[in-house]
Amino acid sequence: MQNKIAYIVLVLIYSFQTNAQTETVKVNSLEEVTITSTRIDLPFKKNSRTITVISSEDIKNSAATNVADLLQQIAGIDIRRRGTAGSQADLYIRGGSFDQTLLLIDGIKMDDAQTGHHTMNAALPIEVIERIEIIKGPAARAFGQNAFAGAINIVTKNELNNSVSAHVEAGSFNQLNGSVTFGSNLKNSNHIAHIGKLTSGGYRINSDYDNSNYFLKSVFNKNAQPIEMISTFFERKFGAENFYTTNPNFNEYEETQNSLIGLSTTFKSNNFKIAPRIYWKRNQDIFLLKRNEPNFYRNLHISNKLGADVNTSYTSSLGITGFGLDVSQITMSSNSLGNRQRFMATAFLEHRFKVFNELVDITPGVAVTYFSDFKFHAFPGIDIGCQVSPNFRLYGNAGYTYRVPTYTDLYYRDPVTLGNENLKPEEALSGELGGKYFSSKFNASFALFYKDASSLIDYVKDVESDPFVAQNLRDLYTKGFEINTSYNFTVNNLQQNLAIGYTFMEDEVGNLNLNFSRYSINSLKHHFTSRLMTKITKSFNFNVIYKYAERTQGLSYNVWDASAVLNLKQFELSLTANNIFNEDYIETGIVPMPPSNMLFGLRYNFI
Repeated sequence: MQNKIAYIVLVLIYSFQTNAQTETVKVNSLEEVTITSTRIDLPFKKNSRTITVISSEDIKNSAATNVADLLQQIAGIDIRRRGTAGSQADLYIRGGSFDQTLLLIDGIKMDDAQTGHHTMNAALPIEVIERIEIIKGPAARAFGQNAFAGAINIVTKNELNNSVSAHVEAGSFNQLNGSVTFGSNLKNSNHIAHIGKLTSGGYRINSDYDNSNYFLKSVFNKNAQPIEMISTFFERKFGAENFYTTNPNFNEYEETQNSLIGLSTTFKSNNFKIAPRIYWKRNQDIFLLKRNEPNFYRNLHISNKLGADVNTSYTSSLGITGFGLDVSQITMSSNSLGNRQRFMATAFLEHRFKVFNELVDITPGVAVTYFSDFKFHAFPGIDIGCQVSPNFRLYGNAGYTYRVPTYTDLYYRDPVTLGNENLKPEEALSGELGGKYFSSKFNASFALFYKDASSLIDYVKDVESDPFVAQNLRDLYTKGFEINTSYNFTVNNLQQNLAIGYTFMEDEVGNLNLNFSRYSINSLKHHFTSRLMTKITKSFNFNVIYKYAERTQGLSYNVWDASAVLNLKQFELSLTANNIFNEDYIETGIVPMPPSNMLFGLRYNFI
């Protein structure tokens, strides 16, 4: 560990010394990015929340080949994977559970009433992503109940010009990936299509997978009133060895499908912006406890969500008012969870105004949600920001949030697990204080955060031979801080970037008199990430990523990844190496992560 930290220090020293001898290069500034995952559109620089933006250029320069691996590089984001290609990845932010973080695609909520285990199955291929907006802390005021600990909005590209590219990758564990991405700009419409296939024989017994990705986005009537259509279909077939049990003889297996279709548009006038949208989302999950004996134990869950929302903002001399309405109908058919229905309606209201010669902005707001099975709940909150200088901003926010139980929490039954129909929603009060500094060469941010959560759901029992039963038992107090920096410099007039992030988090569990608990707290107590993105020549990029993690229960690990990309006009050659030093570690459960592995890639741009 000491040698690895010394290496990072040497890189830092070299970077600053080299930069002193070279000229400054202009870089794209995030302050020009408008955050679209809120009802009041604000430049990134003027937002009063802890928000991280991963741009398309960041994605291109990273060593990641999928969204799960990409988010692993962000301090404070805990992606607990169960294999390569982001297999069955669970998403955690600031100690929240996998059911407490909301994923959105172009603002469409991808929550799953069955379970949060399949949230990341909806993540898009990185080729079609414009940027990723990460909101840490309570976001229920903006999105509703599933944004308990935060939200991640994946923003897709609007156009790819007239282009066709093919991508092939091959590497360790018989990984073989292929994709084709198509872009077309017509006189009155734009179209983007992507088809991908990812396969692997697996790095251990029963860890093979066969994944298919289909994506289509079109913008119609773009010269008058543009209408956007997005459509996705993702299928995952994978060996799930010990994903849910510890029995080595079961050979678990799972197949999931995730599909989405949405239509949206935006009407704008001098003071008004109205953005209506309708969408349909479908999830399917088939689970076999014994892969080779499908009749031994089989679960089939199919859920559908039909939704419509409208977001409106109005600008006046009193400030900016954002308001909206979101309604959805959820239906589920399951051999183990039963046939279920839930109607949800959420009304949002917030107003941003400025005081003290517009140096301070205040944004109070509230969301009120009606659940057909849990009645009314409210999520108030407030953001306060102070523009200390053109480049430096202080901010604070606080919010109240809920999470209603999933159908798995409520109704699941097997010989060792029992749901509980009498569960109540989880709830929490969260707050943070932070600051942001932006310049063309150096960006930095810090935040102190606190969360007081109660009625958290755990599966518990008193006698070892009894089944686990879901109960609202746990109180959890979380506090911590995070620091993120990004430094742009040049070497021989070639642009480089060094980014470092660190998050410290401490959990305190309320008094519990339990003999056996399934969901023990195992958050990332220390999380350090660093990324060096360097241009060796104009056509050759090299990237190194280092991650150190120490969990609450004491497990720690160091992981190094790297990538190299060589651009040769229409050809692009890539090499991605993960877990370079062959670290032996586990991110969740008892599933060991893959040993050292490599992936070779070739991309050809036809147009």
